Amino acid sequence: MSIRALDPVRSVKVKLGVLVGASVTLASVIATIGAGAGVPIWLSIPVTIAVALAVTQLLAVGMTSPLREMTAAARRMATGDHDVRVTSTSRDEVGELARAFNSMAEELAGVDRQRRELVANVSHELRTPLAALCAVLENLADGVAAPDPATLRAALAQGERMSDLVTDLLDLSRVDAGRAPLHREPVEVRPLLDAAVAEARVGGQDVAHVLDVDPPGLVVDGDPARLRQLVANLLDNAARHSPPGGTVTVRAREADDGRWHLEVVDEGPGVAPEHRDRAFERFGTLRDVGISGGGTGLGLAIARWVTDLHDGSIGFADPEPGTSGARVRADLPTTPARRRPATPTPDQEAIAVPAPPVTPARPEPAPAEVPSLTDGLFGDFWPDRGVPGNVAVLLGALGVGVLAGVVLPFRNLGLGTFLVLLATTGVLLVASRHRRDRFTSVCAGLCLALACVVVVRDAVWIVLLCLLAGAVLGAVGLTRGRRVPAFLVALVAWPLAALRGLPWLGRTARAVTGLGNGAALLRTAVWSLLGITVFALLFASADALFAEWVGAVVPDLGSADLTARVFVALGVGGVVLCGAYLALNPPCAERGERAARPVAHRFEWLAPVLVVDAVFAVFLVAQAAAFFGGRDYLERTTGLTYAQYVHQGFGQLTVATALTLLVVWAATRKAPRATSSDRTWIRVSLGLLCAFTLVVVASALSRLHLYEQAYGLTRLRLLVAVFEGWLGVLVLAVIAGAGPLRALWLPRFGLLSGVVLLLALAAANPDAWVARQNLERYAVTRTVDWEYLSDLSADALPAYAELPRPLAECALRPTGEERDDWLAWNLGRSRVDAFLDASGGVWQHRTDCPGQTRSE
Repeated sequence: MSIRALDPVRSVKVKLGVLVGASVTLASVIATIGAGAGVPIWLSIPVTIAVALAVTQLLAVGMTSPLREMTAAARRMATGDHDVRVTSTSRDEVGELARAFNSMAEELAGVDRQRRELVANVSHELRTPLAALCAVLENLADGVAAPDPATLRAALAQGERMSDLVTDLLDLSRVDAGRAPLHREPVEVRPLLDAAVAEARVGGQDVAHVLDVDPPGLVVDGDPARLRQLVANLLDNAARHSPPGGTVTVRAREADDGRWHLEVVDEGPGVAPEHRDRAFERFGTLRDVGISGGGTGLGLAIARWVTDLHDGSIGFADPEPGTSGARVRADLPTTPARRRPATPTPDQEAIAVPAPPVTPARPEPAPAEVPSLTDGLFGDFWPDRGVPGNVAVLLGALGVGVLAGVVLPFRNLGLGTFLVLLATTGVLLVASRHRRDRFTSVCAGLCLALACVVVVRDAVWIVLLCLLAGAVLGAVGLTRGRRVPAFLVALVAWPLAALRGLPWLGRTARAVTGLGNGAALLRTAVWSLLGITVFALLFASADALFAEWVGAVVPDLGSADLTARVFVALGVGGVVLCGAYLALNPPCAERGERAARPVAHRFEWLAPVLVVDAVFAVFLVAQAAAFFGGRDYLERTTGLTYAQYVHQGFGQLTVATALTLLVVWAATRKAPRATSSDRTWIRVSLGLLCAFTLVVVASALSRLHLYEQAYGLTRLRLLVAVFEGWLGVLVLAVIAGAGPLRALWLPRFGLLSGVVLLLALAAANPDAWVARQNLERYAVTRTVDWEYLSDLSADALPAYAELPRPLAECALRPTGEERDDWLAWNLGRSRVDAFLDASGGVWQHRTDCPGQTRSE
């Protein structure tokens, strides 16, 4: 859907200025409203950009559509389709170019049609004499016929027929090209007709000729050669249609209106009135009804062109009473200055003047299919595929946006957030073209499980991780990616769908508005809204009761709450709409990955892998020395305490584990597998590397455990331990896939196992786990970071519930007097509220707690 509001503007520069001004103004207004309402910048900026881009697209599509139509039309014309046209409604330079393009297309279509007709007709006319001539020559060559005069005359006749055809074609081509100018001069009609009749008699045709000129000394102005050609063709046509011994009558009469008439009458079968319009078409279309008796089929067509050159007309007239046969009549001016009179004479009315050759009715030229602005940007990577508009999906995305605008702002994450996530999953699953795929179904189920964390857990960090994992899993499930590059493509494709989905959004909008009446619908909505606003304000200012009613129904448009809700609705609705298009038309994520190219020599991949194996082996020897040497050996050798030693290492070991998986992936792509020896080296070298990596994973987890015993457990340390354990699971999966050396399941296994591990972490209540480990350490060391424990979420309550009240007040921070409504309900916060209600008295958070220390 496009609004051509800028079509009346006559300059492209002015249109661009209006476009930029409108976009900047709208973006500034929206940004100002968002800032005034306190909308966070991470929400206001995307919404502002999206709205500005939408307005730019709406205004710019009408400016660029003629150019894109011309591009598509030029491609179709290059394939031979000259019936395509472009829409030209604007009045600027682009509109002028579109109209010039249409004129060019019409001329090319006419030229192409004439060319095809000429080739077809010439082929048809040459086939008969060529076939006859070949038959005669074959009979002569085979000895079937003797080379007597009759046979040679037959061959000569066919050759002359082809020569006449070529001569007539040359004449017509000169006339068509405008290269047959008239050399006008006074011409005596009687000598002209005598010469033409004499030439006709030499042709040996068995007819008699009667010549009648009135007045005998008639002199006209014209081209003698062309007029002689006109008479010759008419005489030849009459002789061919006359019976043997018939008479051909030639009459020339001067009229009173400054014109003269030339008639040629034969005694043949004549031409029926319904066939007269076709008599002067090229290649004698009267043959189709069995009337023509031979010739090239161009004689009457040339006669018509000669009369047209002399500003005259020609056609078949009804025979005179009591006679039969064909009566051809040419109406010509005697001088070039005179033209045909506006009112025809009775004799002229008898002439059936043929119209130019009638081309069969052709369908209206089809408009060029307008390519999308995004087609050239995304190309084969993400084709549009002509996905039809889907009103249900659009309404579903808008409904999710409205729901989010109602339940999300000014509430904690809880049941309302889960409802929004549940509705989002439903819309994306319904829109997905792969919703019956097993992998997509598993991803949808895991996404719902991740959404449930919002209701169960209060820890924002674990909730955000689950939401992020759900977005990643949802994008991969919608695109059915199989490899890590495909996963990355899916993540990038979700925001890019805001551009790629514009054509689909336009088709959907046209479906909503009914056959593209978007501009009319928009005008109707604007005028209706304007009418309601003006009259409602007038009546509200005039009547207090009416003002109260209006205030109860219409929200405060200037309130910050409404602005924030609108921004949330637009943001969430836009995200869901992008995901819906990704579900309807996923990109070709697997196409972009190039096939692996193994190296030519084994040492090119094996040497780097063995070097990494050697480094891992030396590191493991150092680990063994540190383990068996004890703390004294470690402090004497490195100068570090044991706590400093373990703190220094577990982060680096985690990174080393991740890089090991990258080394394994690169080596498997570059290592040749042609021979059994190649495959053995792959299994041995990479298997050894994976085994060393498992030891590194164990070392990292051991160091983390020792550091946690010394300084306490934190969320970050717990998350690093889980991540390191997940990397160990991936290493085991790599070892399991080393047998067939083709573990296509590994990327999806890594993704799904990571999500399952995250769900297990959320189910284990990580904040309660952290609190419990620190309290157990406090029981031994009598030191703990109470401030850190008090910053944990309400999920940590199970670890604090059994503490004495003074210690519980050190660890548990009250949630406040204002309780959540049912849309913000959360299991962790509800437990804290119930615990505080059951504890009795005023609950205060203490700061003078025993054993206060700070977590390292």
